Amino acid sequence: MNRFYEKVQGVYFDDLDPFRILHNARFLLLFERTLGSFWLEVGLGGIESHLEGGHTHLVRANTIEYLSPVRGTGNVRVRVRVHKLGRTSLTFAFRMMPMDMDDDYATGTRTVVSVDSNTQKPTPWHDDFRAMMAPWISE
Repeated sequence: MNRFYEKVQGVYFDDLDPFRILHNARFLLLFERTLGSFWLEVGLGGIESHLEGGHTHLVRANTIEYLSPVRGTGNVRVRVRVHKLGRTSLTFAFRMMPMDMDDDYATGTRTVVSVDSNTQKPTPWHDDFRAMMAPWISE
């Protein structure tokens, strides 16, 4: 299945560099906000899920490839999908696009690792988490 989650994100004046182009550091922030919204969509967004013994993960890596500048203020679409679900890792793939085309401003990935909340050591994803992610996997 090639399912994805997409969120419209605003680009504001304070997101721009001196050339009125979206600053490179803001791409990751918009990816992060979209991923936070995705977690809420699947029912795992609140801090309560961590406190109640739910999933705990740490970010292992982020990658971004800048393909075309985002010029000025306005809205962009940020799309996230589950690229790969491993034994202890989960890799998301991102696309940032204009509102009216499927051309990429940037693409990227984020890999997170499931960890034990007490030891912070890698631990396999729970079966219920795997079932929750299954519809979003695009492998």
